[in-house]
Amino acid sequence: MSNDSPPVRNQFFDTRIEFLKGVGAQKAALLNQELGIFTFGDLIQHYPYRHEDRTIFHRISDITEQMPAAQIRGRLREWSITGEGHKKRLIAYFTDGTGILELVWFQSIAWFEKNLRPNTEYIVYGKPVAFGSRWSITHPEIDLITAENAQGGYFQPVYSLTEKLRRKFVDSKAISKMVKNLLEISRAHIHETLPANLVQKYRMVSKADAVWNFHLPQSQAWLHQAQRRLKFEELFYNQFRLLKNKLLHKTEFPGLVFNNTALVKEFYANHLPFNLTGSQVKVLQEIHDDLKKGKQMNRLLHGDVGSGKTIVAFITMLFALDNNAQACLMAPTEILADQHYQGLKKFADSLGINIGKLTGSTKKKERDIIHKELLDGSMQIIVGTHALIEDIVQFQNLGLCIIDEQHRFGVAQRSKLWAKNARINPHILVMTATPIPRTLAMTLYGDLDISAITELPAGRKPIKTVHRYDAHRLSVFGFLKEEIAKGRQIYMVYPLIEESEKMDLKDLMDGFESVSRAFPDVPLSILHGKMKSKDKDFEMQRFVRAETKIMVATTVIEVGVNVPNASVMVIENAERFGLSQLHQLRGRVGRGAEQSYCILMTDYKISKDTRLRIETMCRTNDGFEIAEVDLQLRGPGDITGTQQSGLMDLLIANLAQDGEILKVARQSVEAILNSDPDLDQTENLPIKVHLSKIKKEQTNWSRIG
Repeated sequence: MSNDSPPVRNQFFDTRIEFLKGVGAQKAALLNQELGIFTFGDLIQHYPYRHEDRTIFHRISDITEQMPAAQIRGRLREWSITGEGHKKRLIAYFTDGTGILELVWFQSIAWFEKNLRPNTEYIVYGKPVAFGSRWSITHPEIDLITAENAQGGYFQPVYSLTEKLRRKFVDSKAISKMVKNLLEISRAHIHETLPANLVQKYRMVSKADAVWNFHLPQSQAWLHQAQRRLKFEELFYNQFRLLKNKLLHKTEFPGLVFNNTALVKEFYANHLPFNLTGSQVKVLQEIHDDLKKGKQMNRLLHGDVGSGKTIVAFITMLFALDNNAQACLMAPTEILADQHYQGLKKFADSLGINIGKLTGSTKKKERDIIHKELLDGSMQIIVGTHALIEDIVQFQNLGLCIIDEQHRFGVAQRSKLWAKNARINPHILVMTATPIPRTLAMTLYGDLDISAITELPAGRKPIKTVHRYDAHRLSVFGFLKEEIAKGRQIYMVYPLIEESEKMDLKDLMDGFESVSRAFPDVPLSILHGKMKSKDKDFEMQRFVRAETKIMVATTVIEVGVNVPNASVMVIENAERFGLSQLHQLRGRVGRGAEQSYCILMTDYKISKDTRLRIETMCRTNDGFEIAEVDLQLRGPGDITGTQQSGLMDLLIANLAQDGEILKVARQSVEAILNSDPDLDQTENLPIKVHLSKIKKEQTNWSRIG
């Protein structure tokens, strides 16, 4: 077979991109390297991120500064080249009879000089800027008037590009032309991927119409319908995968049966030092219902900072111990592991339970004892970090794995922990102190059952949050002195450790010196990420024992130990922190019965988004409400801090905006899996066919968007 003819392909969308009309080997290599486009399927899924409205022609006399862009039909009169070197530019004069517009180019001057035609009609498009008494457009799009474009009436797709592509003249218009060539030959190969009854029920356009109109919409209405259809499909298959996994867990993954509850009852009756909230009781009931079924529990427990997840974790562990199984809790950092260990140990000691702690800094002698006791079963509970997943750590009968802040661990790390019981799957409880917006929970944790603690323990007073400018520092320090005089302790958090020349921030060391001068008789602690573990522990323990009254720190105290006597959290340069992080930091105080405060310090000059973050913090202590605002401001990737599979596979759906579509897609999947889990019914054949294609093809059509 010659190199010039395309090879025979089983699948149309697997055809290599160089065989598309207008591409060829040279452009194909660029598309491969710069955009990861190798096949027809890759190109058709390279969707525009916006569309420019080319339906209207403006007159030069009607141009205003408020216009994001203007499309003008007129005549090119003359041009000249001025300047030398990097100041060289080509200035052309363009008129439509109502005024004169300057067109300016700094790049590709030789090409424009050679190809522009004087006294010829063109269409010009770009952002107009006032320049003296005239309007000017820098690097406008300019096209000769043709029968096709003379009347306007279309939407120009704008595709993501790289600088190298632009330099090689592969711009949005070039990609748009390639896509149009592909769409013209691919319609017969775009098959329906959703059941007809769903398409009809929600009045969606066909898959082929949606793909065409997302790239090259006939109108704004068609673009909206195309987006709605493809977002629904993307979220439908995202949820199908997650809910199918969840169904498999419930039907095919056996788990230990935890029926006995003697130890739990003993703890409730004689050792529980406080009453559980209604929310904690509800969550424990949901967990126990799972543990009795003989199927592996796979549940997420999320609740705000200080909502009482530790006691729920301990009672869940007692269910395991009641049934001759062991329990482990894995945390992402030594500080957090130690906090959990200290919190659980006092409860375990009251019942005579052997509990251990295993981290990277555990001494070899202690480590050997822990390994032996876990293997012979005499150690019933172990709390630790990544050290728990080492091959040498073996259990007699691990029945429950609790993972704190799961997103900080990789999939392989988590699965190594689950494999510690070779006979049967241990039950899984994932905990997070980061309240998760509902839409995010459905995609990030959609294969888990979800429990939420929505109440704070009795006696806790809501934290009062206020915003203060740097000019108010003296009055803030006066307030801190009053709190210290009452016997309280203070956190002061700074965003940086060392001074940055690029950002005018109060770094930690400068802050420590200024606090030392303002509070000369008050003992201080300092804590930051560059300190050695033993030094961090030393400083933290001094603060815990109230030997120091002010802790000057970076965000390492975001997951610090519990200090009920700390009543004030001062956050310097609060504009530099995300909303979720501000909320986490605030949660370090308010652990005791006394009124606690959070003071957000900023400069006078803050952005609109920062002001919204600050106002949200001052208005509410509700972590779930804060998480929703955070999602709107930052998007899902920044909130999770990780490229989670199943979440970042989304190419066009926006979880901050498309919550309603996600909800409907999930309900549709649930209804189908409830009535036809194996997809045997004729109406669900498109789903079955589509899923089989996803497995076989390199192109993942569940990700279309």
